[in-house]
Amino acid sequence: MPEPKLSSLHPGDSAIIRAISAEEGLHHRLLALGFRIGKEIHLIRRAWFSGPLQVRIGMTEVIMRRSDADKIRVSHQTTR
Repeated sequence: MPEPKLSSLHPGDSAIIRAISAEEGLHHRLLALGFRIGKEIHLIRRAWFSGPLQVRIGMTEVIMRRSDADKIRVSHQTTR
């Protein structure tokens, strides 16, 4: 069974980044923001109607498109 996507988390969930399958430009931007394999990520908020997600990775909070979050695979989901 494939690992879930970041976009499938619910507010308050935490997970570990397992893979990033994005095009080169997006991949570099995510790396610059701290998105690295093995890092813990927390979903803070989801906008309605397939809108953006607010996530926290380390001390950084990022608003990202749901389509970009679909390119990030995460490990088991845990609730805070």
